[in-house]
Amino acid sequence: MRVIFNEELKAVADDLDHMVKGVRKAINGAGDALLNQNLEAAQAVIDGDIEIDALEASVVDQCVKLLAKQNPVATDLRVVVSTMRLATTFERMGDLARHIAEAARRTYPASPLPAEAQPLFAEMQAFLNDVADQTVAMLSDRDTKTAEQIIINDDKLDELHKKTFELAQSADWAGTNQQLIDVVLIGRFMERLGDHAVSAARRVVYIVSGFDPSKEPTRDEDTDIACIFFLAIFFFIFFLRRRLPFPTEAAFLFCFCNLSARIVKHYLPHYFTFVKP
Repeated sequence: MRVIFNEELKAVADDLDHMVKGVRKAINGAGDALLNQNLEAAQAVIDGDIEIDALEASVVDQCVKLLAKQNPVATDLRVVVSTMRLATTFERMGDLARHIAEAARRTYPASPLPAEAQPLFAEMQAFLNDVADQTVAMLSDRDTKTAEQIIINDDKLDELHKKTFELAQSADWAGTNQQLIDVVLIGRFMERLGDHAVSAARRVVYIVSGFDPSKEPTRDEDTDIACIFFLAIFFFIFFLRRRLPFPTEAAFLFCFCNLSARIVKHYLPHYFTFVKP
């Protein structure tokens, strides 16, 4: 049964790898269509989105069958569920690339962007091309170091996205109303591509480590004080042999176990912290 499970999981992983490579191609093609008025590239991205959608449906279907037939648990369950989430994330990235390509095709042979906006969007596109390459490498190797870089570097894309609003609101804006709409929408599409890449990076970290870097452990000072108090009482009762009535000892023991569990829940993740998003 284990051999069958591994073979089926490998088939799913191959489809997911094919899918993320299709997304990288779509991102690159959408940028070419946007910045260079490349109609063929725009059409290729739009047509290619059908294949990405089909791969997402295939991956999800295979994962559902794995859950039903193999009943995975622990790490295996984490991998299967995360694979479904990754497929959905990549499908959305393909949709966003298609939206950019459609905007470029709609205004062909003119650009949907005014001349003053093109350097900014060229910088955003160069960033996304790098992220697409990193995402492919990260998924292929389950590389948490690359995932860390994707998560950290997303702040740069967010800053570039803010500049698109500053440009659109500038008193020196010389573009048309339609170009204003395109600048805002395309900038948003690009920013969302980066966000989905971060989501994929976090999911890969979760697959590898079981820790979700989007959830930062928090410190509970009330728990600290209560734990010190009950630990002292527990030490007094059980180590100094001071016997109390059974109901009282049972109550203290229950509180001790409960608070010990809270300590583990709150502080154990600190030893496995990956990166603050």
